[in-house]
Amino acid sequence: MNSVIVTGFGVMLGKTSERLVVRGPRPRLELVEGGPQLFLPLDLSARPPLQVVTSDGVKTPLPSLRPGKAANGERAAPRAKPEQVELPLFRVSEIIVASSGISISTDLIEECCERGIHLSFLTPGGRPFAMLASPMLTATVLTRREQMAAYGDRRGVDLAKAIVRGKLGNQAALLKYFGKYQKEADPAAFERLTAVVRAIEARLREVDGVTGARIDDARAGLLAIEGGAGRQYWTGVRALLDGHAPFETREHRGAPDVVNSALNYGYGILYTQVWGAIMNAGLEPFAGFLHVDRPGKPSLVLDVIEEFRQPIVDRAVIAALTKGLKPETHEGLLTEESRRAVAGAVLERLEGEVTFHGRRHRMKSVIQIQARNVASCLRGDKPYRAFAFKW
Repeated sequence: MNSVIVTGFGVMLGKTSERLVVRGPRPRLELVEGGPQLFLPLDLSARPPLQVVTSDGVKTPLPSLRPGKAANGERAAPRAKPEQVELPLFRVSEIIVASSGISISTDLIEECCERGIHLSFLTPGGRPFAMLASPMLTATVLTRREQMAAYGDRRGVDLAKAIVRGKLGNQAALLKYFGKYQKEADPAAFERLTAVVRAIEARLREVDGVTGARIDDARAGLLAIEGGAGRQYWTGVRALLDGHAPFETREHRGAPDVVNSALNYGYGILYTQVWGAIMNAGLEPFAGFLHVDRPGKPSLVLDVIEEFRQPIVDRAVIAALTKGLKPETHEGLLTEESRRAVAGAVLERLEGEVTFHGRRHRMKSVIQIQARNVASCLRGDKPYRAFAFKW
């Protein structure tokens, strides 16, 4: 099953029979080395500009006008005929629309809902703003009733504590994973990373000391621990990237540097995976525990994504940068080529296999399993244990 990422103004998505059809300038299929097949209709900047054809045969570029809309009344030369590529829908697990100016047929939307294919939408900067899913794919109402009730009792506190433990544990594990390569190559850098790991593990031990009968009583203490560990973690990441890419500190929206831009774009892709898994598990994505409820903020998605940031996005981006990737930005956004490289690295990690509960699973399957485990925890069936990255 493949994740399909679509970018580029003017691309059209539809279906014919049981196949996804994409029309647009220079669409193509690409194979990410060692990972899934991706569908990326990119490189749309190469399309020919519109031209005004005057009565004496002179052709004048007119990129801002559409065919038939020439300012002087003359007929504009038509663009080159859009190309078309197709992919069987049984091979598609999700479609991510990652730019403006893309049209989608209602036939394709209906087919995706029937097949359980998620349709997600990102801004060009990687910020998710919508997901389409069928209301027929959710679990029983009991799960959502218990999710709401858990906000007022110990279940919400226990889940939030498990999430923080998972995040901090994976932060420490990721630094250990990259740090082991520096033990011989750069002992001084290894010692600095070791100190950071110890600091994070010290904050991790504080989680058990947070008390509260409901999440509103415990949230402030958990966020303080998470924030302190986060500052240590990004100090360690800066040390790992020293000499490979400029990075000072973690920034979210509007980050000007390439490292934060790459991380934000990768988190956007991960975000759609987690949101889809939460919907499939019958949970309400806007009713979280660690993150507070705000209009338009899917706080449960933000809760569950925490344990997966490090083993999926951070690992993919750091590895790519230390191996020579040089992302570029234009007007504050990653360039098309850079977005393609980051998306490929993140999706390769999502398709990669890990050992979880004694069996081999793809990372994207682990996300689905963990969403169901969250539902089980909130129903009171069993305690929640975060995914632990093995370094």
